[in-house]
Amino acid sequence: MVFKNSLDGKILFKQYVKQETNILYVNGIAEIARRGIKIQAIICDGRKDLFHLFGKDIPVQMCQYHQVAIVRRYLTKNPRMQASKDLWRVTSLLIKNLQRDFGK
Repeated sequence: MVFKNSLDGKILFKQYVKQETNILYVNGIAEIARRGIKIQAIICDGRKDLFHLFGKDIPVQMCQYHQVAIVRRYLTKNPRMQASKDLWRVTSLLIKNLQRDFGK
């Protein structure tokens, strides 16, 4: 598991695990805070309950990659229904707009 600063890409904490669990996320965030680093927000892969574990004290957001992956899983890359095509188009724009807006 890797916890990094989204502003400069610096790794704040890492650990080798067999499987990610919510308690490992809690422990990782606690270790970062113990080192005196103020956590302003968490961007994660959308694990169940992470939003509830941290949401009261720290804003939590699912990363856009995982948001798009979920939509793609349900729609496929070539949806047939018009509403599904429209949703896939909007989802695809999300990534393109973010890359342009953030200079990536």
